[in-house]
Amino acid sequence: MTRHGSVGRVGYAPGVYDLFHVGHLNILRRARERCDHLIAGVVSDEKALLAKGRAPVVPLGERLEIVEHIRFVDEAVVESAATKLEMWQLHPFDVIFKGDDWRGTPKGERLERDFAGVGVEVCYLPYTIHTSSTLLRATLDGFAS
Repeated sequence: MTRHGSVGRVGYAPGVYDLFHVGHLNILRRARERCDHLIAGVVSDEKALLAKGRAPVVPLGERLEIVEHIRFVDEAVVESAATKLEMWQLHPFDVIFKGDDWRGTPKGERLERDFAGVGVEVCYLPYTIHTSSTLLRATLDGFAS
């Protein structure tokens, strides 16, 4: 890959990484197994709010610090660009990792079309755990009531 010297295959794993849990760790581990240099894109609070309709519980600075200290992550960056393709322009990568819940959806198909034009592989990773930030948040909301 061009900007990362001779590190080999560069991967990009975007996510909000809110209420960090073992599912996040598994995604990053599986992504790192498939590339030589892994960039984790930590979605900004504003983008997360637009995408999910709720702001993250954990502030961006703290989420970024957590993710950059995961041993599978070589580089952590804030994802504040409007599109994943814009992130690729800022931080070139060879493969983007998304959860397999994106496969066959309009947003997954759009991602595949966008990246086919620049030669980036879209790799879907399975969710194999029962913990998610959505479930954790719902549990926390239940305690607050």
